[in-house]
Amino acid sequence: MRLTRLLGVLIGGLALLLGALVAPSTASSQARAAALPGSFKWSSSNVLISPKSDATHQLSAIKDPSVVYHNGRWHVFASTASTSGAYNMVYLNFASWQEAASAQHHYLDQTAIGAGYKAAPQVFYFAPQKLWYLVYQTGDNAAYSTTADIANPKSWTAPKKFYANGMPQIIKDNIGSGYWVDFWNVCDSAKCYLFSSDDNGHLYRSETSLAAFPNGFTNTVIALQDSNKYRLWEAANVYKLKDSNTYLLLNEAIGGNGKRYFRSWTSGSIAGSWTPLADTESNPFARSNNVTFSGTPWSQDISHGEMVRHTNDQTLTVNPCRLQYLYQGLNPSASGPYNTLPWRLGLLTQTNSTC
Repeated sequence: MRLTRLLGVLIGGLALLLGALVAPSTASSQARAAALPGSFKWSSSNVLISPKSDATHQLSAIKDPSVVYHNGRWHVFASTASTSGAYNMVYLNFASWQEAASAQHHYLDQTAIGAGYKAAPQVFYFAPQKLWYLVYQTGDNAAYSTTADIANPKSWTAPKKFYANGMPQIIKDNIGSGYWVDFWNVCDSAKCYLFSSDDNGHLYRSETSLAAFPNGFTNTVIALQDSNKYRLWEAANVYKLKDSNTYLLLNEAIGGNGKRYFRSWTSGSIAGSWTPLADTESNPFARSNNVTFSGTPWSQDISHGEMVRHTNDQTLTVNPCRLQYLYQGLNPSASGPYNTLPWRLGLLTQTNSTC
């Protein structure tokens, strides 16, 4: 009996010792996973995706991409701009980035989404309803379509509006001569939030409950603002960092040289205050001065895009140990009206991860 008790004490002590060793290791691993550097470095691919014209689509650009990885394939949604400057959207899927250039393009104006101005898509899986959502702008409102099968472009429903009464008053009061653009949805365990920009130095946020989504968006507030509208221009992304309670906000700016780049902030909650991370032209999240190319840089603009996510669901979780960003870039010698510029898509990969 005495030997048995002694053996039990020894085993218990060993378990406590192992626990003390393992627990800090797990905690430190999670801390590392949540950590972001104070400055970023990236490498860029060459052009991966270019527009494909056909008999009814004479295109100059593909831009504003959103991307998820599902069932062994990449699914990309993007805006298309015609040679006349008209916008709609396109869908393509492929097994690897090496196959992206040859993927078939499915034009969403040939689905229930319909013709007319549709742009700046965001795609995610809303787990509570087991539906994929495609969020996009229509020129006068935020709209969405749904499907149970992301791989079937014909299955998207006709557009529905998020804001039954149109533009919220706070946006009307602050938009000036800007435009209401770039709608972005992200959810936590209780609420869903819809962000938008106005090309006038304001980032707005509306909210509804997780149970009510996609209905009931209200309580629209200014989440972030800048007296220099070009420093807080458009194309906001908000992500949850894996294994943490930290959120990352990205927003596109226009630099002093006229080129697009991204600034970044972090927060402990989607509705919280945002702390600058890498948010200047000299220390940006992603800009021509912290991106390297394998050959001659094909773009000096790092513009509207999407992070490669760790999950596809409404939490928009990303793994900070392997950041990649699908972006729109532009031949530095291109000129002309903005809506006909020849944007193309490329992929950034972070090269200075702290993990």
